Amino acid sequence: MVAFGGAFAAAGVVIPDGFVAAWAEGSDMNAHDEDHGGSEAQAAVHAPNGVSIDASGFVLSPVEAPGTVDAAGELSFQVQTISGEAVTEFAEAHEKDLHLIIVRTDGAEFRHVHPELDEATGTWSLPWTWDAAGTYRVYADFTPATEGAEGVTLTRTVEVSGTFAPVTAEVQRTDEVDGFTVSLDGDLTAGASSDLTISVERDGEPVTTLEPYLGAFGHLVALRDGDLAYLHVHAEGDEPRAGDTAGPEIGFMAEAPTAGRYLLYFDFQVDGTVHTAEFVMDAGHGDTHGDSDESHSDDEGGH
Repeated sequence: MVAFGGAFAAAGVVIPDGFVAAWAEGSDMNAHDEDHGGSEAQAAVHAPNGVSIDASGFVLSPVEAPGTVDAAGELSFQVQTISGEAVTEFAEAHEKDLHLIIVRTDGAEFRHVHPELDEATGTWSLPWTWDAAGTYRVYADFTPATEGAEGVTLTRTVEVSGTFAPVTAEVQRTDEVDGFTVSLDGDLTAGASSDLTISVERDGEPVTTLEPYLGAFGHLVALRDGDLAYLHVHAEGDEPRAGDTAGPEIGFMAEAPTAGRYLLYFDFQVDGTVHTAEFVMDAGHGDTHGDSDESHSDDEGGH
């Protein structure tokens, strides 16, 4: 399922874990209205994930990385408690203890990688070189090692000096990557569940040899254009076993919290190699007012 989630603090208001957990599981928001009142449920619906350095009692340390393009070095950071203590234990999610997503703030230069943890210091690191200048968002996506814990996404920005050539995100539903043609079908509607289908072809033929990657046949990351609120999901269906293959279509259930533009990055694996297709799509406004326009017209004379 695609849904914004994660308990966090924004504008001084802490969103209760229960509200956001229910939203992340695709629960009916009408049930929240009955149990908790519309205003609190409304806050949970619009709670963005991955826009803060702290969430759920954890903090992302400053990110150490090369400061210029083409300078080989190391990228490193810690996940810390509010008191500054490095966290060294994590629960495995999607076959990894931590997923690191790095993307430039205009949506370009996307990378999804998995650093190594030094358990003695609590420092995550991996070799790193920037390919282009600009401001980057670094997302650490993990699940705390406590029973029943929800996933947490923390983020910081990193500045990379050099000549910056920004790009504009235009709607794109088909991407050519490494000889594959990857297409996105379906529509997003704010506040409603939507079916998305991603299909993979090569040389005009459907690809039926998609391999398991991170516990699924396809892996989707989506960012909301504007604030880069973060969404980290997997394809629908049961977890595949080693040796299973699938394709050419992978389905997702999407719930966009607001109307607007979304940047989507689809990872898939064929013959042991991971490829990433990029899409841009708009979520429209849902019909949340019913016949309000007609009613307003009928009552207009009374005003």
